[in-house]
Amino acid sequence: MPYVILALDQPDAQALRESLKPAHLDYLSERQQRMLAGGAVLDEDGRAIGALIIVDADDRADAERFIGDDPFAQGGLFASVRVMPWRQAFFDRRRTK
Repeated sequence: MPYVILALDQPDAQALRESLKPAHLDYLSERQQRMLAGGAVLDEDGRAIGALIIVDADDRADAERFIGDDPFAQGGLFASVRVMPWRQAFFDRRRTK
């Protein structure tokens, strides 16, 4: 079942985000077959302030493990994480960049 994961960074955590980013990208690359979509959540100035991932998970606990094992989470980057079941109603890949 798909789950949406919305994780928001600690305030003023750009340096921490950058230091953890290579390990985070490696982690996601190794698990890309489980992800339906994902990317950074941005502020109005285009700076990354969090992450949104739609992951194919067995259940909520599996989705929580997925984000909990991410180096961003392990490194203390996230101030909050929400994991929510998701049902696709519409998604047009042609409209994405």
